[in-house]
Amino acid sequence: MLLLKKLQFDSNNLIPAIIQDDQTGEVLMLGYMNPEALKTTIDKGKVCFYSRSRKQLWVKGENSGHIQTVKEIRYDCDGDALLIKVEQKGGACHLGYKSCFFTKYESRKGSVIDQNKIFNPDDVYRKKE
Repeated sequence: MLLLKKLQFDSNNLIPAIIQDDQTGEVLMLGYMNPEALKTTIDKGKVCFYSRSRKQLWVKGENSGHIQTVKEIRYDCDGDALLIKVEQKGGACHLGYKSCFFTKYESRKGSVIDQNKIFNPDDVYRKKE
């Protein structure tokens, strides 16, 4: 794949991928991709990451239904970071928010949550028995 030759993966064969809402420009999350995750993302048109903790691929929304449909893939001038613009269904954050960046730091107040939850994570990620 031609794109893979343009990218610089780190020593763990990963590249950070910033996920951005295609319509609003809001940054939704940051994940990591290895070459296989990127190829899967391109082939399926749905964002696929490499889970560093589980050491496996995972398609965003495969359990929750909160999928990210790819609209555009960009890479930076050094080829060491991706920007993927998506149509987000539901929330991107596993804690129930639209974006993982729901906390902002204010010098006088400290950390402030400035978003409302859009879903209950207990309902979405309940362990199936």
